[in-house]
Amino acid sequence: MMKPKSRYSTLSTIVTVVFIALCLVWIVPVLEVLVNSFKTNAAVNTNAFALPTAESFVGFDNYVKGMTFGNYPFLKSVGFSLFITVVSVVLILLFTSMSAWYIARVNSGFAKFFYYLCLFSMIVPFQMVMFTLTFTADQLKLNTPWTIPIVYLGFGAGLAIFMFVGFVKSLPLEIEEAAAIDGCGPVRTFFSVVLPMLKPTLISVGILEVMWVWNDYLLPYLVLDRTKYMTIPIHVQYLKGSYGSVDLGATMAVIMLSIIPIIIVYIFCQKHIIKGVAAGAVKG
Repeated sequence: MMKPKSRYSTLSTIVTVVFIALCLVWIVPVLEVLVNSFKTNAAVNTNAFALPTAESFVGFDNYVKGMTFGNYPFLKSVGFSLFITVVSVVLILLFTSMSAWYIARVNSGFAKFFYYLCLFSMIVPFQMVMFTLTFTADQLKLNTPWTIPIVYLGFGAGLAIFMFVGFVKSLPLEIEEAAAIDGCGPVRTFFSVVLPMLKPTLISVGILEVMWVWNDYLLPYLVLDRTKYMTIPIHVQYLKGSYGSVDLGATMAVIMLSIIPIIIVYIFCQKHIIKGVAAGAVKG
């Protein structure tokens, strides 16, 4: 008769093997992009799954070609993506954490309505509002890299507020009451007392939002003037030669350059994502 401990060990081994297999499924496409970024365009078109050979290996030529192709500098696209990502994430973290604190501490009909409105925004497909959004962004002059973070704030608020509210409800109210007795107003209480305690969820939400904004293609494509402003995902689309031909080797190289930063961020911060999600799920 198998002992309970032995059964648990067997189940744990099976689960580990399954998750390793799933990890490999997710890693293989990234490895394929990396391998093909060092191959000639003809070799990529012939057999994308083959390893580079002496004839097909081109070293870093694809990376140089991808960064210098066309009239729009790749580094300029990197700058726009970096600016939009940083500003958007800062706005989302600041305003949604303040809103979540208000929702969690003020027991009013308006607070509940606003909270459920934010939750509703999470389930509305972007395709339902993208044409209206394009018109509104043009009318309000939100169609530049300097103003598009406001649009990202609106779309990223739902998930952020949901996670922040759950975490704020788990914080002891007595700490905020003690701050009020010491003479702290609402603003000072939030920035001096509440915000430092939100660190786990701040990091978690920040990483998720960075991954979303950095990799987003559709929103900048619809809102920005593509003759003046290109983010990295849009830049990749325009790596075309005459008659619509695409240099797949250069394209793979640029894609690899765009995903390396986000992979590094995720690898070093993944433990904070787990902590933040767990902390935000303490109370709903």
